[in-house]
Amino acid sequence: MGKVIIKICVVVFGVLVAVGGSYAQTEPPKTLKIGVIGPFTGASADFGVPMFNGIQLAVDEINAVGGYLGRKLEIVRKDDQANPDVGLALSKELVAEKVAATIGFCNTGVAAKSIEVFQTSKLPLIVPCSTGSPLTAKYPAPESYIFRTSAKDAIQAPFVVDDILKRGWSKVAIFADTSGYGLAGLADVEKALAAKNLKPVYVAKFALGVKDLSNELKEARAAGANVIFSYTVGSENAVIAKGRQALGWRVPQVGAWPLSFPFFIDGAKEAANGALMAQTFIAEPSNSRRAAFLTSYARKFNVDKIPVPMAAAQGYDTVYILLHALFNIRDGNYNGPAIKAALESKLRTYYGVVATYEQPFSKEDKDAVTQNMLVMGMVKNGAVTFAYPEDAKRNLFVQRKQ
Repeated sequence: MGKVIIKICVVVFGVLVAVGGSYAQTEPPKTLKIGVIGPFTGASADFGVPMFNGIQLAVDEINAVGGYLGRKLEIVRKDDQANPDVGLALSKELVAEKVAATIGFCNTGVAAKSIEVFQTSKLPLIVPCSTGSPLTAKYPAPESYIFRTSAKDAIQAPFVVDDILKRGWSKVAIFADTSGYGLAGLADVEKALAAKNLKPVYVAKFALGVKDLSNELKEARAAGANVIFSYTVGSENAVIAKGRQALGWRVPQVGAWPLSFPFFIDGAKEAANGALMAQTFIAEPSNSRRAAFLTSYARKFNVDKIPVPMAAAQGYDTVYILLHALFNIRDGNYNGPAIKAALESKLRTYYGVVATYEQPFSKEDKDAVTQNMLVMGMVKNGAVTFAYPEDAKRNLFVQRKQ
């Protein structure tokens, strides 16, 4: 199965070279530099490394069939260590090293401090992991060089709110960290609840690294909460789950995609079972392209499972989206404005792992993922699976942007 994607790439490459053959023959082969930035060491490496591996897998597949019009793709890798100041300095380095475009950022706070570098330099940035809603809203869409292939929290939050209300859980306690990610997510959940004429019965805010939230959990229970909506990116999700378990408080925990991270599943152990979260990709071979991706990833990186499958799949698809966009450039001019315009144009259909992409972006819309692409995941016996059997069936067919 692992060869399916590579065979598809060969076909696509052959077709597209024929389209652009006039300048493929006149320009000497050279590399095309692609910046990649994320947390490859430190606390956030559990999703930074899978993101990078997904990107590397796609780049290697493309280079194996000749690269882009005879040019090998060259990754310029930068480890931001989940540190906003480090991320800012490395973003400036990527601009100085004249990469054609950059793929990166896992932490919303790190991305938020760096995106101005890409915007002012007119260098396209495609974000495959960070989900904080403000990232693609900071600049007017027609002028923005900030694109995203992950599901922003502004669609994850209402998706999860709709699900918990269907289940009869309307008394929501929100637990959010005080990072840029947590506070933006808190605002999105409150907005989603307000759209249903609801308010949270309790809100807890806490610093990253907190080890005990038992007092806040007791207060949430006293407020009558029947569900905990957590918005934090690290081990704090496990602190909430284990604290709830220690109190004997049997209420569900729901949230955005960090509830699928090892920090939560491995950290909370049995207390994580039953947790629900929004997902764009669940690591089950539900169709041939997903099966091929999972097989290729496992073989290349010698792993039995991907720590954060969404990060890997979204990183992988992002490379191919960028490649398909580059084929919209007919004059060999690969400056930032030209690549921005190419990304905003309709693509030759790319049958991706997360979704099928025809026009992921436009001048007015810099987010590739829409709510119909989401499914509800559930932690079961140390892994994430589909919360609903019908989602597993629906996942046989890859969704398209609405």
